[in-house]
Amino acid sequence: MSTWVTGMGVVAPNGLGVDDYWAATVKGRHGISRLSRFDPTGYPAQLAGQVLDFEAADHLPKRLLPQTDVSTRFAIAAADWALADAGVDPAELAEYGTGVITSNATGGFEFTHREFQKLWAQGPEFVSVYESFAWFYAVNTGQISIRHGLRGPGAVLVAEQAGGLDAVGHARRAVRGGTPMVVTGGVDSSFDPWGWVSHLASGRISTATDPQRAYLPFDVAANGYVPGEGGAILLLEDAGSARSRGATGYGEVLGYAATFDPAPRSERPPALRRAIELALADAGLRPDQVDVVFADASGVAELDAIEAEAIRGAFGPHAVPVTAPKTLTGRLYSGGGPLDLVAALLTIRDGVIPPIAHTAEPVPDHQLDLVTAAPRYQQVETALVLARGKWGFNSAIVVRSIDS
Repeated sequence: MSTWVTGMGVVAPNGLGVDDYWAATVKGRHGISRLSRFDPTGYPAQLAGQVLDFEAADHLPKRLLPQTDVSTRFAIAAADWALADAGVDPAELAEYGTGVITSNATGGFEFTHREFQKLWAQGPEFVSVYESFAWFYAVNTGQISIRHGLRGPGAVLVAEQAGGLDAVGHARRAVRGGTPMVVTGGVDSSFDPWGWVSHLASGRISTATDPQRAYLPFDVAANGYVPGEGGAILLLEDAGSARSRGATGYGEVLGYAATFDPAPRSERPPALRRAIELALADAGLRPDQVDVVFADASGVAELDAIEAEAIRGAFGPHAVPVTAPKTLTGRLYSGGGPLDLVAALLTIRDGVIPPIAHTAEPVPDHQLDLVTAAPRYQQVETALVLARGKWGFNSAIVVRSIDS
């Protein structure tokens, strides 16, 4: 059973909407700047991929603004755009025919911080504070479902940066199980002071002050990554359902796999290569049938070396083009994988691989065919997208041209 991506909605630091994001990505226009949500003076890192031109009141009913934080507002807008992009009117859908399966990794800090401020101002409202931690991860899925009356399968996956791909993989499973459509993907935002401290606690954040030198995956000068906000929501649809309503798709979700790394200091190898191999097996493809890899690209030297080894081991040295357009946005956590899927599908559509912006001196030992400096124009039919989450999550998705 074939599963198509028939709609996409993007909220990214370098562009709102699919067209703006893609134009910026191909041109190498980044959205990384000094934090502006609060004064970051005194913090060791001050750069972030911020969505600066999103006005929530332009995209959401006023009644929702007090009930939502930045992450949920992004998710609602992106879902609206994905449904419109697919030509779907939710009012005309069967009551239980469309599900919502999303991911969130860091959202909720702003909302919970607001609850703590209420606590300090009004007294011991502990239940409100406690529950905000427990249920916030489900808010994006719930708000999208309620807004459009989508009562099909619902779920939320939490696997840090890998969670967005896991949500898409789970949505594909739901479509294969008989649900005609599923709204899926991931969006994150946590740029209040409390959330920023949680980013810094990872020990992986770049302290560089130049946006063009702060996030340099696979580079000899790699020194960490830049956190970002935003992401992408996609509409996955059974191919038969899409054809019956005359819809065209961006591409097919052909394969998916997820693995988990062994415990630290284990003698077993990291599991990213295994995720690649399982996703290719699920897709029924050989390694030489993959035209481009969208890398996780952590920007941390040790982790970059592990990913390079996995790609090299699965495909061979310099055997497949490797890119990471997330250097223009920062790492978006649960939003990063879905946004890379958007880029992969547009790469297939347009025959242009966007470059890894700013990476100028690749580590020779990685032996990767990195697309740097400028876009690479070539026919692309199949792309592999990778994502890794802190604590050992690995996910891989294969997408392919529908005409292949």
